[in-house]
Amino acid sequence: QVRLLESGGGLVQAGGSLRLSCAGSGSIRSISTMGWYRQAPGKQRELVATISDGGSTDYADSVKGRFTISRDNAKNMVYLQMNSLKPEDTAVYSCHARVTTPSLNTFDLWGQGTQVTVSS
Repeated sequence: QVRLLESGGGLVQAGGSLRLSCAGSGSIRSISTMGWYRQAPGKQRELVATISDGGSTDYADSVKGRFTISRDNAKNMVYLQMNSLKPEDTAVYSCHARVTTPSLNTFDLWGQGTQVTVSS
């Protein structure tokens, strides 16, 4: 069974930092794009940041200069370093990966999500 497992969420004061981690496990041949998305209460899920297998990154305007996405291809892991957190960053953060299995099946995989709460 292939899955993604996030960790690192929690409660932090405005201006603080958190680092999210996401680990892929199971029968994985390769992972192309990995990314982080978030969903706040009453709002649609939105892209936070993505990173290609070559290391190219893309960020939502709202997090540019504050968040940094990185990955470890050997470990099938992706990270999100979040600095200068704001109350509006409060959301459930989910990891995404475009996975290819040894049998060459390719599909989108999502983690279960981790809560990030920023207090003012």
